[in-house]
Amino acid sequence: MYFRTVHVLKVLVKTLIHRKFTIRILNNAFIIFLHSDQLCPLLMQHKYKPHPLLLNVPIMGLFNLTIPGCITLFFALTCKTLPAQDFTTFQQTDSPAVSKALGVTPKHYRQLEPSLYYLSQRYASSLKDVSSQDRHTRLVALAQFIDSKRSAVTDNPVIGPGCNLIGLLDPDHGLDPKEILSLAKAYGCTSIIFKKTKPSETLKTVGDKFLQSVADAVQSKDIQTTVIVLGHGLPTEIQSYHIPVDRLAKTILNAATQADNASSIINLSHLTIICDDCYSADFMINLATTITTSCSEQSLHLKQLPTLIAGTNRNCVGHADVGKKFVPHFWRDVIELFYIRQPHPTAITLGDFFEKVDNMMFGYGRSPIIQGSHVIGYRLTNPEMIQDPVVFVPLNDTDIKALREALDLKKEDTCDLFLDIG
Repeated sequence: MYFRTVHVLKVLVKTLIHRKFTIRILNNAFIIFLHSDQLCPLLMQHKYKPHPLLLNVPIMGLFNLTIPGCITLFFALTCKTLPAQDFTTFQQTDSPAVSKALGVTPKHYRQLEPSLYYLSQRYASSLKDVSSQDRHTRLVALAQFIDSKRSAVTDNPVIGPGCNLIGLLDPDHGLDPKEILSLAKAYGCTSIIFKKTKPSETLKTVGDKFLQSVADAVQSKDIQTTVIVLGHGLPTEIQSYHIPVDRLAKTILNAATQADNASSIINLSHLTIICDDCYSADFMINLATTITTSCSEQSLHLKQLPTLIAGTNRNCVGHADVGKKFVPHFWRDVIELFYIRQPHPTAITLGDFFEKVDNMMFGYGRSPIIQGSHVIGYRLTNPEMIQDPVVFVPLNDTDIKALREALDLKKEDTCDLFLDIG
């Protein structure tokens, strides 16, 4: 009975953890479990078939089994509201003075603000025991540092002539390879797409081929490569193909060391990775941290990490339109901005992602406040829909020195080799 109980809970939790479906299930948990005839249609509506074990359990027994699990799951999922409250406090106490000191437009500052907040959280110790004036000075310096990095990388191509695109698409939904291939053709890129479509294929074989393609790209240092992952994700895994973050990091690092056995310098500057799935910012942070740690353990000099683009911010699930096709909102906006709309630019740059795509995504879960003919702000209407994508850029030695000076870090204090620039 113990095994059966645990297994049922495991299956149920795995079934429930799916993008925006999760909160809806939890909000209606009592209705669902008291009316068993609603369970299967609701699950099927979201293209998730109930596990056979769920179908064989008496409904009141299932109700009793899942109450503790639902409470635990609900707590885990809603714990992300704490950072949101902290961010609100940051907006109220720090942002007005920082924004005024920077002298930028409200639109520009709102793109810096989340990055500045998370940076202040990451290096909270350097802002903790200082006067309010020193805190303000350091926050302004950090905001200026973020802004300077945005300016420095804004023209870096992500999808453009001569680039190589590698795509990994979720196998269970209607993601069409042409959602990447069309962009590749329009912008003069070479491309290869991986997606399990045949019964003879397994998730492992497709995942292995994808990783081999990534390894080949790492070794081809003269070719700018962008890896695009669309589907389901967890903070430590490309969930669609069960690829752990440490395996991806190991693949990248092994390929980099094999490319030049005589050198201990790792330079991944020609690589960009885009993930549009749940918890993609968390996954990217874990990926960058794992690569950094592995280099340190192997006495390798990490000159530069890849550029990382996440469709969702920390602790955020992704959202998608589910119909004949399954199109994540972030990638849908990329297609809208740079494929459907004409004329096309010569290339899609990093600045296009943290300016244009970010601006379009800002409308999800928020409604504009209009005064006269101008938008003067936004009103939060549905926090669950907010994704606020993130671009992480690698930092070089000069950047690290500037960041340490802005934070007045001590010699023993560590510093990340990547930066959230919004």
